[in-house]
Amino acid sequence: MCSNRMPQTHYSTCTLCEAMCGIEVTTDGDAILSIRGDKQNPFSQGYICPKAATLKDYYDDPERIRQPLKKANGQWVPVSWEHAIDTVANRITDIQSEFGLNAVGLYLGNPNAHNLGALLYGPLFYRALRTRNRFSATSVDQLPHHIVSRQLFGHQMQIPIPDIDRTDFFLILGGNPLASNGSIMSAPNIKQRLKAIQARGGKVVVVDPKKTATASLSDHHYYIRPGSDALLLLGLLHTIFDLNLQKPGKLSELAPELPVLAQWVDDYPPHKVAGYVGMTPEQIIHLAKMFATAKTAVCYGRMGASVQQFGTLSQYLITLLNIITGNLDAPGGAMFTQPAADTRNQKSRGGFGNHCSRVRKLPSFGGELPVACLAEEIMTPGEGQIKAMIIGAGNPVLSTPNGRQLDEAFSSLAFMVSVDFYINESNRHADIILPPVTALQRDHYDIVFHKLAVRNCASFSPPAIAPRDDELSDWQIYLRLAEKFDSHYGAPTAHYASLHAQQPRGVVDTLLKEGRYSESHKLSIDTLLNHPHGVDLGPLQTALPEALFTEDKRIHLCFDFFMADLTRLNAHFFASPAAKHVVLIGRRHIKSNNSWLHNNPRMLKGSNRCTAQLHSSTAASHNITDGQRIGVKSRVGNIEIDAEVTDDIMPNVVSIPHGWGHTHQEISSTVAIAHPGVSCNDLTDASVVDELSGNAVLNGVPVEIYPITA
Repeated sequence: MCSNRMPQTHYSTCTLCEAMCGIEVTTDGDAILSIRGDKQNPFSQGYICPKAATLKDYYDDPERIRQPLKKANGQWVPVSWEHAIDTVANRITDIQSEFGLNAVGLYLGNPNAHNLGALLYGPLFYRALRTRNRFSATSVDQLPHHIVSRQLFGHQMQIPIPDIDRTDFFLILGGNPLASNGSIMSAPNIKQRLKAIQARGGKVVVVDPKKTATASLSDHHYYIRPGSDALLLLGLLHTIFDLNLQKPGKLSELAPELPVLAQWVDDYPPHKVAGYVGMTPEQIIHLAKMFATAKTAVCYGRMGASVQQFGTLSQYLITLLNIITGNLDAPGGAMFTQPAADTRNQKSRGGFGNHCSRVRKLPSFGGELPVACLAEEIMTPGEGQIKAMIIGAGNPVLSTPNGRQLDEAFSSLAFMVSVDFYINESNRHADIILPPVTALQRDHYDIVFHKLAVRNCASFSPPAIAPRDDELSDWQIYLRLAEKFDSHYGAPTAHYASLHAQQPRGVVDTLLKEGRYSESHKLSIDTLLNHPHGVDLGPLQTALPEALFTEDKRIHLCFDFFMADLTRLNAHFFASPAAKHVVLIGRRHIKSNNSWLHNNPRMLKGSNRCTAQLHSSTAASHNITDGQRIGVKSRVGNIEIDAEVTDDIMPNVVSIPHGWGHTHQEISSTVAIAHPGVSCNDLTDASVVDELSGNAVLNGVPVEIYPITA
């Protein structure tokens, strides 16, 4: 049957990674006909990666949940929204009445950062729960960035971003932006941006245990022993002082403690650290000279530098490297962003250690506990034991350390509720699933990623397809739940009517009208609706000292806090001979940054991506051949996986991608079940954390590898 309607074109933003690529969505009624790059978007200029087109597939997916589900006698039964939300409120408050407010745990996955409604209205619900047992993907990802920014600049979200469009020297530690499209660095078409550095005579240098796609494009690639980034950075800083190459400029006045840094790094000359890092002393000296003498330079460290035993120290030293060379708050260096809708004055600056986990006494940050301790908080009896869980858009069984232990813990809960539109490896244990609409059915404004963008811009996207009357967006789900809980606990609820009426769109409108561009660009929701491709707000600007949230408008280097970790670092590396065991690292592919992207045939075309990559010398020494089934064993678990022998990885390192392990038949993802792979987080150890922050250690995990014979 042919439609008499004319197809409609909508301009929106892809929400599947941090790049904020503009997309052109063509619809016919409630059908999506096509998705392509928006060539008029000033930020992405028509670029999209392969993921963007699959937004249509997730909308169309017959396995996507479209109405609330309740588990009855082990089977999922559709129920009304009213019944589902009443059930959640009643069961959770009953459990809290019996066992205490902290008997409920909350876990938030990273898709929440891409969701306007969840970001603005979710906190109303989280506070209404009145529990201290809050967890998120932050502590298996970027927590070190937040702690460094909170301590030095006064706010957890005041993270300096590489000004890659103007830099002459881009040093990347443990990052692969060609696969991630940028991470803690929103940068669409990153490949072209890196090539532009080289075209203007600059250099791109990558330090990574694996020759990634980004490393293959770079001018120089140095292999590094996983987990030794902090040692390398200490060696670079030592060399800069030793050769008198420091040039902090105006930063000396803003960071009066800076001269003391020379003393802290004095004991780490290149000849001392090189053997542990896997580079030669000459390479370290050459790298320090190149960085310090470049006209403009920026050092950027990402997942490989963060999710290791010394991840927080590494991110701190990266910031010091940018400061001591005068490359903080300077064009072409690490710069602070000027977002149009800025929530930083309204959001928590990041309280550190305000409370601790019950069992292991790990400190909270920003009101959240490290997710590495979630399983033990569920499985250890006693006052404050978690009896119920709420999961918002997450799959921690696959994405957090020792996933098998967490899977067992979830099976012991008295109650679980999930806000998600798939049944996954984690929420298969749920009693209620509350499915929100998909990204193209809701308003969108990137509250988070405009704060992390390499260029200031703003864009607002109304729904390309209107939700049905029986569908709810995340904000509506969270607001209804919050109202129920506040009503139960006797808190005022009169303001909820205005919150329902205002909607996230109204909040953004207020932020824009009160923001820094309200005069110059007359920004409001109406302005952005009249500019559907987005508005370019110019390059990053120098912003110190105004950008500092510290009371004295100074950069607090906090040597006593961060450099205290040198004692642990020295014991780890220098107290005994360098270990020769094989260590595990992760890896990312541009088509699979989250586990739920694996239920898409388009994203799984081609050869098997869930393999264990290892160097030919490592394979030979363990009697392993390419394509052979091998075992990988750690202290907490073991897996079987196909070997992929390559010389594009450091010897004695094995790389296994994140987000796989779809082995449970209960999940609502038949494509993923047909391509299950294995979970690398069945090997990672929840008992080992970065002690400065509590961040999980997912890289540099000691493992054994062995061939499996028929």
